[in-house]
This record gives sequence, structure tokens and C-alpha cells, in this order.
Amino acid sequence: MLPPTGADPIFKETASGTSANRSARNRLIDLAQARKVDAILVTELSRWGRSTQDLLDTMNKLAGWKVSVVAMSGMTFELETPHGRMMATMLAGIAQFERDLLSERVKSGLAAARARGKKLGRQRGQRPKSDKLTPTVIQAVSEGRSYRWIARDLGINKNTVLDIVKRHRENP
Repeated sequence: MLPPTGADPIFKETASGTSANRSARNRLIDLAQARKVDAILVTELSRWGRSTQDLLDTMNKLAGWKVSVVAMSGMTFELETPHGRMMATMLAGIAQFERDLLSERVKSGLAAARARGKKLGRQRGQRPKSDKLTPTVIQAVSEGRSYRWIARDLGINKNTVLDIVKRHRENP
């Protein structure tokens, strides 16, 4: 989505940097290829690429289109210069190293929890929100309200209303 004429385009990416499908980034690359942008400002260089290789590939494409990448720290990554290539490569490598370390710590923590006998994830039968709403749903159904109306009113899915009613009929 482009802003009104005369304003600089701003794209906000909410997808993970490791995701391959990032619509805002893809639109921005399309604009760069069409020569409609001169520079791209990113919060951090690690937020631009999924991996070191992806970051360098996209930055090389951008350099070929004469588009600069500027980090909010003020660093400009001009890949036409040896200094710019070296800095981009080093920072991308460090960012990937940090992501890999984080992933490794999470996996080892999950493995340690499993080894201690901890069950991970939502346990069978746990329905804190729907269990809390059961009396309200049953009351609304007894008043003749439709499942869709109840769902919309309570901010839950219609199927959740259906499940609550089914459970109530099985165990009144």
C-alpha cells in the first residue's frame, strides 16, 4: 500500500524474518526493480533477510538496481564497495549466528523439559475460555439466540459455541 502522492512509502512487515513469504518485502523489491525507490531504510539489517545468503542475494539485487539499504543506526550498505560488502556480510553472519543460538537454546530447553517428564503444549481437555463462557452460552441458547449471534456477541468462533452446546448436552 503506497501513501498519498508526495509522501515517502512506508512498509511495515509483521512476518518473521525467517519466513519466505513476506508480502511487504516482496512489494518493496518490486518497487526497487521498477526503479521507484532509491533507498530502503530498515530497523536492523537482520530484519531484511531470512539468512546470510538471502540477505546478500537481495542486497546484491538491490545494488544492481542502484538502491541503497540503510539501517536505522545510520549505516549504509553500499555493496559496490569492498567496505560495504564486508560490513553487510559480517553483520548478516552475526545475525544468523544469534538466530541459530536462540533456536538451539529453545530446542535444548524443550528437550530438558520433556526429559523431566513435562508435557508440552495444550493438554487434552483444557478449554479455559470456553469453560468460563459455558453458562453464558447455554443461557443465550435457551433464550433462542442463534449460534452465530452468540459467537459474535462473545467474540468467539461459531464452532466453539457448537462445541459448548454439545458438551452441555452430553454432560448436563
